[in-house]
Amino acid sequence: MNHLSLGYQVTRLVFDAGQPYEKFSSRYEAAVPPADLQPGDCAGRHVRWQDVTADANGSGPHGFVLYWRADMTPTLTGSGELRPCTGYLMGHHAISEKAYLHDPAVMLYVPLRTLIYIDSADRTRLTVDQPSTVYASFADPVATEFGRDLDRQLAELLDSLGVEAGSRMLKIGQVSVRS
Repeated sequence: MNHLSLGYQVTRLVFDAGQPYEKFSSRYEAAVPPADLQPGDCAGRHVRWQDVTADANGSGPHGFVLYWRADMTPTLTGSGELRPCTGYLMGHHAISEKAYLHDPAVMLYVPLRTLIYIDSADRTRLTVDQPSTVYASFADPVATEFGRDLDRQLAELLDSLGVEAGSRMLKIGQVSVRS
C-alpha cells in the first residue's frame, strides 16, 4: 500500500477588526451571505462540486458564501466567560471548483475556516489560515496559485470590511501577524 506524508507550515493570520464585535460580525455576515442550498439538495446523494456551486445560487459581493456558522461561546466556554466567539466556513465557488478539478484533495481545506472573537485584551479579532500557505502543502504550483487567488479575494473582503492592512498583510512573502 502506497501512502504519502507531507509536512507543511501554515501561516495563521490574526487581524484586529478595529470595530466592536457585533458590528464587525454583522458586516462580515452581510459581505459573506449564506449559500442558498435547499434542504436535501446534497443530502443522501452523490453530488458533483459543479452541482453544489450551481445549487448555491450565486455568491457574495466578494465571491464568498457562508456554508456554516456556529456561536462557539455557550458550547465551549465556562459560564463565567462572556467574550463571544463565532466560527464560520466560507467558500469561493469559482476558485474552489478550479482547485477541485485540478486535485480533489484540496477539498480538505475547502471551505475556509474563519473565526471572529474578542481576545483577552477586549479587541475584536478575525483569524484565518492563509489560503496560499495551506494550498502550498500540495507541493503543486497550480494548487498554490489557487491559494494565492484566494489570498487576493480574502484581502478584498478584509479591505471592504475596514480591516486595516488586509491587502498588505496578504502579499505573498510579506505576511506578518498584527498584535
